[in-house]
Amino acid sequence: MAFNLPNTNELKSIALELGLSLNREEADEFLSYLEGFSEGYRYLDEQPDCLPETLAANRTYIEPTVEENALGAWYVKSSIKETNSGPLHGKRIVVKDNIFVAGLPFTAGASVLDGFIADYDATVVTRMLKAGAEIVGKSVCEYFCLSGGSCTAHNGIVDNPRKTGHSTGGSSSGSAALVVAGEVDMALGTDQGGSVRIPSSLTGCYGMKATLGVVPYTGGMFMETSIDYIGPMTNSVADNARLLEVLAGYDEDPEMNPWAREYTASLGKPITDLKIGLLKEGFAHPIGDAEVNACVQKAAAQLSSLGATVEEVSVPVHDVGMGIWGAVVTDGLWQSLQLNGVGNNHEGFYSPALHEAMEGVDNRISEMPFNAQILMLLGKHLSTYKGKYYAKAKNQVHALRAAYDLALEKYDVLLLPTTVRTAGPNPASLSEASNEDLMGYAFNNTFNTCQFNATGHPAMSLPCGLRDDLPVGMMLVGKRFQESTIYQVAHAYEQSVNWQTQ
Repeated sequence: MAFNLPNTNELKSIALELGLSLNREEADEFLSYLEGFSEGYRYLDEQPDCLPETLAANRTYIEPTVEENALGAWYVKSSIKETNSGPLHGKRIVVKDNIFVAGLPFTAGASVLDGFIADYDATVVTRMLKAGAEIVGKSVCEYFCLSGGSCTAHNGIVDNPRKTGHSTGGSSSGSAALVVAGEVDMALGTDQGGSVRIPSSLTGCYGMKATLGVVPYTGGMFMETSIDYIGPMTNSVADNARLLEVLAGYDEDPEMNPWAREYTASLGKPITDLKIGLLKEGFAHPIGDAEVNACVQKAAAQLSSLGATVEEVSVPVHDVGMGIWGAVVTDGLWQSLQLNGVGNNHEGFYSPALHEAMEGVDNRISEMPFNAQILMLLGKHLSTYKGKYYAKAKNQVHALRAAYDLALEKYDVLLLPTTVRTAGPNPASLSEASNEDLMGYAFNNTFNTCQFNATGHPAMSLPCGLRDDLPVGMMLVGKRFQESTIYQVAHAYEQSVNWQTQ
């Protein structure tokens, strides 16, 4: 839609909405001055979108057959390569369907975007291609990434490769399933409340949410810029660290990076000088499973046997962190949707095509799953408060961050269960899921994860045992920009035990 100034009557109506009454002569005077501003907008209408150059042209994709998609985890398959050398050469990587891969479909799991094709590559996709990776397709994700379960995507239900009929967790549901099933070597997920770590926990793979800003989010669909993360999901600590090395760095120039990026250099280092704090509140949730707690405690004892000092630590504000995060994400999500999903105030590229494809989404809430409808209704209601609770929550984030930082002055990492329970059963179909179930799937898995989206601390889930054939996830939380320490501890544990026998 090209830019046009309002006519006289339209401007008078706009003015009345703002409490200003104009007669025709006054409205015409305003319009005469507004004409000067319009020149800039008309200039922009004539200019190209100035999107980044796309590597590996002539891209094609296929929709997998039912036989090729037993877990329901593939959205589309492709084969995109740029070079036959680099640190990711030979690695087959799938990208979550809320991250742009130029020329491939993009829906963010939502029917309202069916038919949309991404118009540029996310920064992380370009980096992986330059590092020798093959992008082999897009993975299914939950509807607008608003669920910690795996049954709300418009594509259908994603099944847990560890145990048929059970949830993979979400919202990076397809990415986790494909990694664990061995159909890909690595995957990208996004994490706004735990969406990399939750499915990693419930399926038994390794998922890292790095410190806010370490991995550029350009090309991911925005929910709220202060909690949006892209992260690696893999079957080993070493692969995870290697992929993060490629992903990390400032958006336009990865070499301009103030943080240590040689994460693989920390692998194999002893942990005898490290102190680990068992986060008391992380083990104390009312719906938590005692067997999950015991499994994670056993893993902590294993780290102690490797020489680390392991002690309990209390951070009481952890219990209210979910409410703080919730106020940030709900207001932020609603505002992002009002901007047709492109967000604002970020330095990366914007997608005019996505803005157009999202036009009118407010009128299609009826086709969204119940948990998404709840958030839409709450977001619309919160708009009447004009950001009051977003502002209060953002101020509380400082106190929440400081509380974890205080604990991390004494300890190198904090340790707690990633999810407080193992994977529950999937419904037979979305239509057969009760509203109560949909709300449970969406939020019960975030009790220990969402706080660190708000505070920006790095956090990684790694598998530490099986209960009833379902994985248990242990989460390590580090000081900001100290991902290397997390990898050091995670690798020491991984190499010392077979987690599937714990």
